[in-house]
Amino acid sequence: MAVSASLVKELRERTGLGMMECKKALKEVDGDIDKAIENLRKASGLKAAKKADRTAADGVVAAKVAEDGSYGVLVEVNSETDFAARDENFAGFAAKVLDKAFAEKTEDVAKLMEGELDAAREALVQKIGENIGVRRIAVVEANGGIVGSYIHSNNRIAAITTLTAGQVEVAKDVSMHVAAVNPQVTRPEDMPEELLQKEKDIIKAQPDMAGKPDEIVEKMMTGRIKKFLKESSLVEQPFVKNPDQTVAQLVKEAGGEVVNFVRFEVGEGIEIEEADFAAEVAAQVAASKS
Repeated sequence: MAVSASLVKELRERTGLGMMECKKALKEVDGDIDKAIENLRKASGLKAAKKADRTAADGVVAAKVAEDGSYGVLVEVNSETDFAARDENFAGFAAKVLDKAFAEKTEDVAKLMEGELDAAREALVQKIGENIGVRRIAVVEANGGIVGSYIHSNNRIAAITTLTAGQVEVAKDVSMHVAAVNPQVTRPEDMPEELLQKEKDIIKAQPDMAGKPDEIVEKMMTGRIKKFLKESSLVEQPFVKNPDQTVAQLVKEAGGEVVNFVRFEVGEGIEIEEADFAAEVAAQVAASKS
């Protein structure tokens, strides 16, 4: 059966796929557009699986906070490239992920992605041609306090901060500080022992420590560790919008204390394998000849 140009056009508009792929799909089902869409959706699962081993280290982060400041949610949704992350269809999918995670208050990515949301992901993989996945979710409860969020304009960094009391706007300001400065811990006593020991080893290895008596080394060590903890701890840091006061002082003036924070940055901690493009092209050429 001959497939009309108008049918191909309609299928392209409904799926976003290329003209030849749409034409082929329609020919296989004698022009039945609904059946063509069904078959393409089935095929999308296969395409998604083939792309699943490719590293998705780009993407966006998003945040949402309840109107009363009682809880908030952060999500990270990944793509392979920044180009895909800026696609409006990708943005729409990320928004759906955030809305569902917010409604269900869940950090379980596998559970969240069951059913329609995973079908939407697979369709997006087919349309965009990249591996796409939901990497992580954080649900932050105020527990009687208040939470506020901040999302950087590039949608690559977001944070949520919990205060014991105060205004949402103050929590938002602290979250903006967290996004900009990236503190390691909330307060000095929260610093993990392994990180503290690593910093001590680095300080001991400095040239100005060589040859000094143990008591002098210990005194210098104490001062530098104190400085390290102050610079690395949220409550001790000078507030980014007013360096004359610390974050703790800012929050105290608003009638509260900092409880904790969560910060997401796209791709942090993901190891990206460096591609040998010359070898990849050679492999493709060899495969085409076999």
